[in-house]
Amino acid sequence: MPGQSLGLIETVGLAAAIEAADAAIKSAHVTLIGYELTKGGGMVTVKFEGEIGAINAGVAAGVMAASKVGTVYAHKVIARTAQHIECMIYSADTLGITAAEPEAEPVLFENPQTIPVLNVEELNVEELNVEETPDQSTCMDFSEEAPKKEQSTVTVNNSQKPRGAGRRK
Repeated sequence: MPGQSLGLIETVGLAAAIEAADAAIKSAHVTLIGYELTKGGGMVTVKFEGEIGAINAGVAAGVMAASKVGTVYAHKVIARTAQHIECMIYSADTLGITAAEPEAEPVLFENPQTIPVLNVEELNVEELNVEETPDQSTCMDFSEEAPKKEQSTVTVNNSQKPRGAGRRK
């Protein structure tokens, strides 16, 4: 959040706050941080973050849209917020933000299963009911002789003049 701009819209009632948030997000490239309910009075503060130009456009659109639905009590744009006010912006009272979940620890099994390992060289082919192929070559086997390439002949027509031969300079 440091270096980002902060936009705040405070409305009377949740419906006006939702209308303000919807209009702000649709009108500009801003990120909704969440909303915060006040302790009485029915006021709701909607918080946004983003670039200063986008925040200005988003807050202006949000204030206009919310004023059609209800009452806008206050609005504010803070450019390049300081690093030490993050605890106020991302407080426990702010709803709509999800806390980062701790990474799950790997599950260790108490009784690990063992996987049997078979040595292929010791297996008897007759016991497995597998037929052996007569050719024992692999893709890594190279033949002693390299295949001979067929030579092709190319005829060149020398009767034509080279390009640019008859041009004047």
